[in-house]
Amino acid sequence: MKRINLGEVWLNVEERGQGSPLLLVHGFPLDHTMWSEQIEGLSSHFRVIAPDLRGFGHSDAGKQPLTMDRFADDLAALLDALEISVPLVYCGLSMGGYVGWRFMERYGDRVKQLIQCDTRAAADSPQAAKTRRETAERVRREGQAVVAQSMKAKLFAPETAENNPDIVAAMESVMLATPRETIAGALVGMAERPDSTKDLSQIKVPTLLLVGEHDAITPPQEMRQLVKDLPKSRLIEIPAAGHMAPLESPAAVNAAILEFLNS
Repeated sequence: MKRINLGEVWLNVEERGQGSPLLLVHGFPLDHTMWSEQIEGLSSHFRVIAPDLRGFGHSDAGKQPLTMDRFADDLAALLDALEISVPLVYCGLSMGGYVGWRFMERYGDRVKQLIQCDTRAAADSPQAAKTRRETAERVRREGQAVVAQSMKAKLFAPETAENNPDIVAAMESVMLATPRETIAGALVGMAERPDSTKDLSQIKVPTLLLVGEHDAITPPQEMRQLVKDLPKSRLIEIPAAGHMAPLESPAAVNAAILEFLNS
């Protein structure tokens, strides 16, 4: 593990392997440990870089709200600090995917291939944004359990909850350990994120879309629309997985990533 000084904040980063850089960006309200199977399985092929976004895991929080643009700027600064100047592979899940669209808008010349897992490009509806802000206030008053309890059932496929309860418990622990101000700040940041659907046609790099068969948050039919909007994209549906496909079905996800990056 490393602590990287970005000036305003220090980011916690796990870096492993050598070769072409692969940046793994976690979802909400988690940290880099959700990528444990990808770090282990892909670091023999790539230089895997898995940071905790500001406020999450062991990274500093810094300024609020935790906007998707601020996260994207942090990632660009992190690459500079690690002296990574060659184009990389960006891989994000859920909120990490939201950050990915903003990273492509602001730093697209630094990306040669894009992987977006269990995410969407559309902004929140007015009602969804209102719900996020209300939830942020509840978290500030009542604590992290407000989100941990409500999200646990949404993140995983029924098979995972039944057959791999340790995975569910581990991610619940991560959520409960995330500071309440970080959770609230990221909820507001997601509520304020722009609609990226209009920008998809401008993304010319090869793009892999991954989605769990039982994803209840960004279901497969929603991600199929992204294939129509992204010029060089393809979608792979991961069987027996929910919103956390990389953690629930790591062998299938790693195989899909390797096949895509080597094709």
